[in-house]
Amino acid sequence: MNDRHIVKSYDRDLEAIQALIMKMGGLVEAAILEAAQSLENRDEELAERVRANDRAVDDLELRVNEEAARLLALRQPSAGDLRTVLSVMKIGANLERIGDYAKNMAKRTGVLVQMSPIEGSAGAIRRMAMAVQGMLKDALDAYIQRDGELAQDVRLRDMEVDQMYNALFREFLTFMMEDPRNITACMHLHFIAKNIERMGDHVTSIAEQVIYLVTGELPEDERPKADRTAIDAPKV
Repeated sequence: MNDRHIVKSYDRDLEAIQALIMKMGGLVEAAILEAAQSLENRDEELAERVRANDRAVDDLELRVNEEAARLLALRQPSAGDLRTVLSVMKIGANLERIGDYAKNMAKRTGVLVQMSPIEGSAGAIRRMAMAVQGMLKDALDAYIQRDGELAQDVRLRDMEVDQMYNALFREFLTFMMEDPRNITACMHLHFIAKNIERMGDHVTSIAEQVIYLVTGELPEDERPKADRTAIDAPKV
């Protein structure tokens, strides 16, 4: 009877930590979309709200780590449950970084609204952000469902985000070469696009943690990447 009580108590603790992760994930998904929306609509108030809301994501990560550390110290989980706890901590760290990138996007929005818009750029960035948000939603669903195939699909979709980033990078170069007055705005837009590309990398890391959770092993093949900006950038 006492053993069953301990097991039920442990399961409740583990479920509580996973609930924190899902709450974190929901906040981060919203931050991605709202950061892109604030840029497209030139909405400084929404951008400021994205920045302010990042504190809640940081606080949740701290709670996840504290609860996970307590669980490790007090419960001495079995191998399978240990994987779950370690994966939760790594997923939380990736979500926190994605939230930081959304906050950085919002910061640059405040600067860009003071400049003339670059035609088509905000819409393209919104589409890229939506692709990453969709990946994140599926990665979190894969985690809850312990669906390794869905996690692998998310992992492969990161290449699409890289391709979108490469296309934007080339467009910004063209705008800058055609009119030097576009340079400052395009540099800010480039950093925003790069932030989204990095979000995709962190979502991919979450998907890999799901694969590890399901199979006990991280993917052995190299993560597919299509970021060629270091190759395509003009030499100066």
